[in-house]
Amino acid sequence: MQKLWLKKPKLSYNKEVIDIVQFGSSIFLDSNPRDVDIVVIFNKIPIKDQLIETQKIKRQLENFTDIPLHMSSFDLYGFFDKSNFSREGILFYGKSLIRENYFAEQFGLKPKIQISYYLKKLQKKDKIRFNYMLNGRGEKYGILRRFNGLLIAPGIIEIDPGFEKIFVANIRKIISDFTIRKILLQK
Repeated sequence: MQKLWLKKPKLSYNKEVIDIVQFGSSIFLDSNPRDVDIVVIFNKIPIKDQLIETQKIKRQLENFTDIPLHMSSFDLYGFFDKSNFSREGILFYGKSLIRENYFAEQFGLKPKIQISYYLKKLQKKDKIRFNYMLNGRGEKYGILRRFNGLLIAPGIIEIDPGFEKIFVANIRKIISDFTIRKILLQK
C-alpha cells in the first residue's frame, strides 16, 4: 500500500489548488496496486494551467513512491459533473495529501462503511467462530479492535472505507449472507 498522505509530503502548489487527493486501490490496506491514483482539484482556472500545475505536483510526488503515479485534474465544478465517473470513489475513499484526512471531510462529511450480517442460518460453532473473528479471543484482538471498527447494533458493523476489503475477506470466510452500505455521515 502506498499511503502517501501518511508520509506528509511537503508540496508546493498553486494557490488555486483546493486539494490533492489519493484514491483508488492504493488506499486499501493489504492492496498491491500497480499505480497510485492522484487527482488535483482546482478552483476555476484554465485547463492548460491545470495540466502544467498537475505535472509540477506529479514531479514532487514521484520522490515519495516507487510505483507509477496516475494523475488527473478537475476544477471543482468539473469534479461534481455527472460525466465524472470517478467522483464517487474520490469523494468516498479519497484521502487528502494536504489535510491528511478523507477528502469528504472538507464538505463536513465522514465516509463510513456499514456491513450488515445475518447469523441465524449458521451452526453454533460458526457463530462462535464469527464472534472470535470480530471481537478476538483471549489475548488476541479481533478485527473490530485492530481496525477501529464499531458494532453499532446487533448485526451491523461500521468501519472506515480503507478497511473494507479486510473486513469483507474475513467475513466471507464464514458467511455469505451480508450486505455493504456506503454512507456519508455529517461531521
